Amino acid sequence: MLLGCIGDDFTGSSDLANTLAKGGMRTVQYTGVPTSAADPDVDAGVVALKTRSIPPADAVEQSLAALAWLQNQGCQQFFFKYCSTFDSTPDGNIGPVADALAIALQADQVIVCPAFPVTGRSIYQGHLFVNGKPLHESGMEHHPLTPMTDPDLRRWLGQQSQFAIGHVDAATVFDGSATIATALENEAAEGRRHVVVDAIRDEDLIAIGRAAKDLPLITGGSGVALGLPANFGCVAADVPWIDQPGRYAALAGSCSEATRHQVAQHAVNHPTIEVVAADVLEGRRTAEATAQWLLDTPGLPLAYSSADPAVVDDVQATFGRERAATGLEQFFAGVARLIVEGGVTRLVAAGGETSGAVVEALGVASLALGPEIDPGVPVMRAGPDLAIALKSGNFGAPDFFDKAGRIMESGQ
Repeated sequence: MLLGCIGDDFTGSSDLANTLAKGGMRTVQYTGVPTSAADPDVDAGVVALKTRSIPPADAVEQSLAALAWLQNQGCQQFFFKYCSTFDSTPDGNIGPVADALAIALQADQVIVCPAFPVTGRSIYQGHLFVNGKPLHESGMEHHPLTPMTDPDLRRWLGQQSQFAIGHVDAATVFDGSATIATALENEAAEGRRHVVVDAIRDEDLIAIGRAAKDLPLITGGSGVALGLPANFGCVAADVPWIDQPGRYAALAGSCSEATRHQVAQHAVNHPTIEVVAADVLEGRRTAEATAQWLLDTPGLPLAYSSADPAVVDDVQATFGRERAATGLEQFFAGVARLIVEGGVTRLVAAGGETSGAVVEALGVASLALGPEIDPGVPVMRAGPDLAIALKSGNFGAPDFFDKAGRIMESGQ
């Protein structure tokens, strides 16, 4: 294995795996830290964890365990993948995990770059923008678990990390990989170990990737991985896929604006059922009944708990943030297990926490990459008769759920 990757959630991990596979790397996504050795033909291994919103100490422990396994596979370089909207709180978990990995790898030049321009994420003067809006005005300020209230990545990461935070500005990035590499060295010489790097175009990300060729650790979104496969001599190629016919079902737990719009569009032409959080938490809505509805409904049925921020706030105020989040995750995990047992062969999960709960419930140890549905969201093979897609809440075109079913079935 050449490149070892650690993702802090399942959708972000599939996003990264998709980028590396398109770049020509033979890529496998693992569910949690594997207990056996990887196939020797794998170029890039992505260990998907569910560490974004757990206590920082637990996130560090799990991430270091993933690092140890990847080191044992012979990896030459390591990548810590987090969300392109830098989802975290002032206490972590991006900073504590990045610190621990940097110390373990003796890395003194650590790129911090969640930019992904094709999905509307860009960094300029150290500030993160989403579709042209500063992060704290993009809707992410309403995130139920990791509300993002400051677009300055240097300031936000500075609250989480024990190290000083540096910056490489856009003008330097535009000069190319050699200039970026020199700037990173200069930041390290000044004692700034983590360095936020501006990027507003794919060309910037490729240049940053080239500059990182000899660095032991890179952190960021999947975009900054665009330039990494070429560093290992890999060439971009189509990802093979075997068509998956059969029953379809979609589960949406994300409350992001993008997912809510996608659910609304899907409802125009396809059957949908709303899962009201209070009904789940008070026992009026069961996983068994929802699973049966999905199994009995032809076409492209979707069950969703996606709600606008005001509704989410009310639920959290009534039941508590932890109980509300855990209850819905367990609900969707139960639904996923029942519908796959009932014959669903094409399954879509929307939302990072929902996707993680679904994959864990299904007991899938690894996922093989397939074609891309929308930027950052691939189809994956979870078994001989099961195709799955894990969508970050903010990703995907308005017709994502419809498109996902079609691509699973035909590859295009």
